[in-house]
Amino acid sequence: MRSTLLFRTALAALLLAPAGIALAQQAPARRPITHEDVFLAKRVGAPALSPDGRWAVFSLTEPAYDETRAVSDLWIVPTDGSAEPRRLTATRGGEGGAVWSSDGRRIAFSARREQDTVSQVYILDLTAGGEAQRVTSLSTGARAPKWRPDGRAILFVSDVYPGAATDSANRAIAADRRARRYNARVYESFPIRNWDTWIGERVPSLFVQSLDGGPARDLLSATELARTPGFGGQGGSGTLEIPAVWTPDGGGVVFQATTNRHQAAYAETYSALFLLPAAGGEPRRLTPDSTADYGSPEFGPDGRFLYARMSPNDDRTYHNSRLVRWSWPAMGARQAVAGGADRSVGSVSFSADGRTVYFTAEDASHVKLFRVPAEGGAAAEVGQLTTGTIGSFDVAGDAAAPVLVGTWESAVNPPEVVRIDATSGQRTLLSRFNVERAAQIDWQPVREFWFRSSRGKQIHNMLVVPPAFDSTRTYPLFVVIHGGPASMWIDQFVLRWNYHLLGSPGYVVLLTDYTGATGYGERFAQEIQGDPLMGPGQELNEAVDEALRRFRFIDGTKLVAGGASYGGHLAAWLEASTTRYRALIDHAGLVNLESQWGTSDGIYGRERTMGGPHWSRDPRVQALWRDQNPIKRAESMRTPILVSVGERDFRVPMNNAIEFYSVLQRQRVPSRLIVWPDENHWILRGEDSRYFYQEVHNWIARWVR
Repeated sequence: MRSTLLFRTALAALLLAPAGIALAQQAPARRPITHEDVFLAKRVGAPALSPDGRWAVFSLTEPAYDETRAVSDLWIVPTDGSAEPRRLTATRGGEGGAVWSSDGRRIAFSARREQDTVSQVYILDLTAGGEAQRVTSLSTGARAPKWRPDGRAILFVSDVYPGAATDSANRAIAADRRARRYNARVYESFPIRNWDTWIGERVPSLFVQSLDGGPARDLLSATELARTPGFGGQGGSGTLEIPAVWTPDGGGVVFQATTNRHQAAYAETYSALFLLPAAGGEPRRLTPDSTADYGSPEFGPDGRFLYARMSPNDDRTYHNSRLVRWSWPAMGARQAVAGGADRSVGSVSFSADGRTVYFTAEDASHVKLFRVPAEGGAAAEVGQLTTGTIGSFDVAGDAAAPVLVGTWESAVNPPEVVRIDATSGQRTLLSRFNVERAAQIDWQPVREFWFRSSRGKQIHNMLVVPPAFDSTRTYPLFVVIHGGPASMWIDQFVLRWNYHLLGSPGYVVLLTDYTGATGYGERFAQEIQGDPLMGPGQELNEAVDEALRRFRFIDGTKLVAGGASYGGHLAAWLEASTTRYRALIDHAGLVNLESQWGTSDGIYGRERTMGGPHWSRDPRVQALWRDQNPIKRAESMRTPILVSVGERDFRVPMNNAIEFYSVLQRQRVPSRLIVWPDENHWILRGEDSRYFYQEVHNWIARWVR
């Protein structure tokens, strides 16, 4: 039910108020958070602004525990806040990737509608009204549309069979595969899997669909570049993409691809930028330097410069992302624009005159918005973000008065679309999909604190208190460990490990950014290299000690810890290295560094972290593989632990969970194993997620209460 205007206005003022302003005394009684509050929160996608900045289009997912009843549509909202968002599409299939034409009249997006067997590109004319029109009909599907500057053609990505020059050829190969009497996957190179997907025969290619009619043209498959053994797209969660953009004159396409993917087992792979003639022909490599990785190409508004994100390619485990540019089309000397050792560039957008670049960057548990001159220089934060985090954003309108629209969320505010003042950074709500429900929940904003570790490092932490919190009482402490390790805890509304839902039975939750975390400078993230578990594990324990010193409402005799992915690795390390915790939780974590190296979908990065392969004869490398391998300390395992794994997880394959459980049972450690047949690295299905939270709460209560 929609809240009243008065209520919405009051709550919007609260969301936009500085941190520390309390709720009014007359606020209604609130209730503890539930799984429904987390899982059924409406999920707002990245907004795309019309060229004049007057309108923002975004996707909105309305989830459901029954996946067949979930809804994902496109919505539109005026950026001046004069009206509520309204739904643009209403179909059973989801829509995404909306982009505006340069005249601001049409949007293109990808969708799989009732008559489609795969996703296709659709165009909706916002001025003429009516239904969206499908403009592609490939059997291999179409995604990631991009308008040609003149608005008469669409660039998109589709996955095709190597050697198939036409769609009919792709259909024939697919039919042949279905008719085979045997079923086998055959490989002669690496990698063979990606997150939760076996890498198949099909590879991504770039197509152009003329809006004047005719079939889509495959620009890439027939080139020598696409036939090289190491050709591939940008890796993602189960997909391979080819980020691409039209040249300013529409005569070519600049795209990102790798040419040494087949070396992934023994070398660092990297991407380069290429120029492909729109009329056809062989791509020309634009970035020949193999000591850097380039991606996300984009032209400035005036077409005079090509921008890209760059990371150095060397023997370090992690690098911040830099924004660089070249003059176009000369591709002169590379210029640094933003990012570096102190800050990593995230999303990027430009002022209308191309003189200012806006970008997001992680900063100590927040993602903030910055501006920098397009020729480079000192970056300045837009306003001063003290609570929550900025998600995807876009910039449009007049350069003198730019319109900035993005998403904003915090641990106690599910994401909403907001307009951001380009000078003050003040946020104005443009959507209120989750506001009313959030106001009913008894939760408090995160508390932040720093401490200096025994190794002299400044360590940042967030603390979350439970519902009905009373500072005169004492509560068990739940140490929740983030994955990555190249990530950080963020003041945001989390679905899979929601801070408040984890603590809802009455636990204080501690979130520590250990060495290896991002958002604290490049060096801090890199220093996990050669010390993957012991140092971070020590910092987690010291964070507990610091929390106990600072907060008297924590019961130091009732400590539990858990995490997923790299957080699961560290949970296994705590199992093997300390008995101070009453219980542990390990989801998607390893117990054996050696078997994880050999079965994961990516192996070279793990070898690089350790200084060499586990069979190295270097005594220092041998010692690291041995001394920081939890399974080598199995005789010390005593703490009751819940082990959980998705059967379709190829990043941390199920063998490590089974191996861990076998060791625990052999050592007679109280343990419980949950295998999720339909899940991958994450637990995404609604009822699976609900059961996971129940199991975590029950396991902790069993050993703490």
